[in-house]
Amino acid sequence: MDQDIQANQTLDTKGLLCPMPVIKTQNQIQNMEVGEILLVEATDPGVLHDIPAWCRINGHKVLLQYQEDKVCYLFIEVLED
Repeated sequence: MDQDIQANQTLDTKGLLCPMPVIKTQNQIQNMEVGEILLVEATDPGVLHDIPAWCRINGHKVLLQYQEDKVCYLFIEVLED
């Protein structure tokens, strides 16, 4: 799938099950600057619900999410320090 969003960093959580993709996303975002974009790649379909919920609670924004060939892709904009 061709996307216009350019990620500053990519986090590969493929093969990990909940809650590890969310924990790794949280840890990665802590090391990023406001305005940067993180691409999370995961094979646990639960991330399509869990990561957006985590973002709402923590003040970040999911710009785009989709699933292709059993891999989930989430583009997250860092909005809080």
